[in-house]
Amino acid sequence: MDAKMGRVRSALLAAGRGLVLSVVALAGSITLFVLTVLSIAFIPLGIGLVTTPQVLEAVRKHANQRRLMAITWSNVRIPVPYRPFPKDVRSGFTGQVERTTLMLKDPATWRDIQWLLVDMTAGYAVAVLASALMLYPVEGIVLAAGLWRVYTDDRYWYAFVPVDSQGTALLAAALGVVLFTAGVFLSNPLLRAHFMIARSVLAPTHERELAQRIERLTETRHEAVDTAASELRRIERDLHDGAQARLVAMGMNLGTVEALIEKDPEQAKKLLAMARESSAEALTELRDLVRGIHPPVLAERGLGDAVKALALRLPIPCEVDVELTGRAGAPVESAAYFAVSEALTNAVKHAGAERIWVDLHHGEGALRFSVTDNGKGGATVGAGSGLSGIERRLGTFDGIMAVSSPAGGPTMVTMEIPCELS
Repeated sequence: MDAKMGRVRSALLAAGRGLVLSVVALAGSITLFVLTVLSIAFIPLGIGLVTTPQVLEAVRKHANQRRLMAITWSNVRIPVPYRPFPKDVRSGFTGQVERTTLMLKDPATWRDIQWLLVDMTAGYAVAVLASALMLYPVEGIVLAAGLWRVYTDDRYWYAFVPVDSQGTALLAAALGVVLFTAGVFLSNPLLRAHFMIARSVLAPTHERELAQRIERLTETRHEAVDTAASELRRIERDLHDGAQARLVAMGMNLGTVEALIEKDPEQAKKLLAMARESSAEALTELRDLVRGIHPPVLAERGLGDAVKALALRLPIPCEVDVELTGRAGAPVESAAYFAVSEALTNAVKHAGAERIWVDLHHGEGALRFSVTDNGKGGATVGAGSGLSGIERRLGTFDGIMAVSSPAGGPTMVTMEIPCELS
């Protein structure tokens, strides 16, 4: 019984999401397609040089929002194929011309425009069907409950059933039950089909995707080398300024104790107590340092328990949901652990959240994990932000990150690393 109710709830959720997608497909995709066509058409007049970058940027945000929905709602991954802008792009009108040229030369731009057409037609139809199978049956039930009497002067059609009496109204209700039953089994597959249609258009070709992965891995390799060097300097600095300094001071105190143990036993006892405190503090600092390199709980009990232990140390409530049937490689677990740790730190420090949710699971050859908070939102990925550091860390393993953080919240950071569990 619980399994059946769970299936019905899941289908109703898929229907609601399908309704949202159908509205977005009509209102968003049609509007952006018209604006894009007009903006490109006005380029020879000069107006399009100013408007095209902004319009195409809006199209990219629209497509990226769909990518985020695809991975969070149906576990469908749609790669982000946009070419980055050179760092030396100028400002002013000349910069607008450069940006327009670069965006129009990017094959991903034309795939986005094609997707807008597909989204407002096939994508819309599939999304509407996913919601209609669960919502349309309500009308059949209401007709059988007595609403059919309103249409006594004019025959009313419920699908292919003409409703003009209580008997035909009951037939409409029976058809509604059949449609609802079909919706329970088909709404989720239809929702996934909507995202698969989007992926078929938005995703780059296999050759282009391989080229992008090579470029990304080359870039992240250099970043990994720089990060490792920076981490090594941090460890050396922490050892020099912390544990090493305390151990040196402890050695000096013990040397003084040797000289005073017979002449001034009381002073020697005080120095021994200080040395004992210094040794305890040095041990604590060494443990903290080791935990920052690779937490013992991560090595001993795995990623799930390590994240749960991390959540227990937070100053605000944090729920952790783990569905892992095995363990990933140690480097992947370490990257995922510190990515979650950084995301949690950002949520605590900057989001003003009252509650945090962490989800960890594995599927389709990838470790997926997300951190969601009910804070104020507005998180962005940019130079100097903690999220950009997470993106670099994941990039070393060909991982990806998606951020949804509208003003007012909530914020969801979804991350993925390709790997297999053992």
